[in-house]
Amino acid sequence: MPHPPRLLNAAEADLAYASAQKVVEVHRRLAEWLHEGVTLPEIDGFVAKQLEDLDCKSCFLGYRTGSHAAFPSYACLSVNDCVVHGTAGYYTEPGSNRAKKLTKGDVVKIDIGVKHRGWIGDAAWTYVFGQPTPQVKKLCDSGKESLRRGVQQLRPGNSYLAFARAVQGHVEGECRFHLIRGLGGHGYGQTLHAPPFVSNTVPTYPGEWPDATSPCLPGTLVAVEPMIAIGTGMTTQRQGPGRKTEWPVYTKDGSLSVHYEHDVLITENGPRVLTAELEELPDVIEQ
Repeated sequence: MPHPPRLLNAAEADLAYASAQKVVEVHRRLAEWLHEGVTLPEIDGFVAKQLEDLDCKSCFLGYRTGSHAAFPSYACLSVNDCVVHGTAGYYTEPGSNRAKKLTKGDVVKIDIGVKHRGWIGDAAWTYVFGQPTPQVKKLCDSGKESLRRGVQQLRPGNSYLAFARAVQGHVEGECRFHLIRGLGGHGYGQTLHAPPFVSNTVPTYPGEWPDATSPCLPGTLVAVEPMIAIGTGMTTQRQGPGRKTEWPVYTKDGSLSVHYEHDVLITENGPRVLTAELEELPDVIEQ
């Protein structure tokens, strides 16, 4: 049986909102600062400075799970076919350790996780360098629209299955793109990951997703995050030294991907999006 989520009271909801707004502010500053020719280490350094300025800590830096080494960066920075969990040092020039510069046509997913006054904020947005091609624009639009439709279903009386149906129906049914398998959203609060797991796709066999039929209870915090690729929902990762799994997750066929993530508080009146202002950001970088 799935573990029940922790339900927030009004004071805790205010603290969660404050942390989510810190994430929004970092993204707001990033959107103004990002420019062609920047490298991932430079972006990560910029994020570190903003977190310090906002009296926050990264909840990603040093994070450990499974067979991975501690996460080495302040933010998750994932370029093109890297779906999620890209590190500041992974994107280098071929045959060297020199950081590769971002240029027109690059699609960059930036996931910011903060801890502020004991509470987590965790949200990702996708930025395109230069005017996107029609296909890339459609891919980005599918990410934002599927997230919007999914969030609408996070209300009392529904289960988390309603979220997945809305997201998958749009991405795979209408747009003919592919949701990444095996990855999804999650509860959070005073820890980065907590019940429930929120899949972006409906289960295909009994027991695949135990939280699917769990009710959306008022007071639940969830970070929901469609991850979408053009060519496949399958992924691959590389092996590093000491048989450790390297953090970046790539599309198996090398196709472009996008990632959008909101923090949401389920209330008696429906979903309250704590990071709603991300939708107002300029996400095409032309400077």
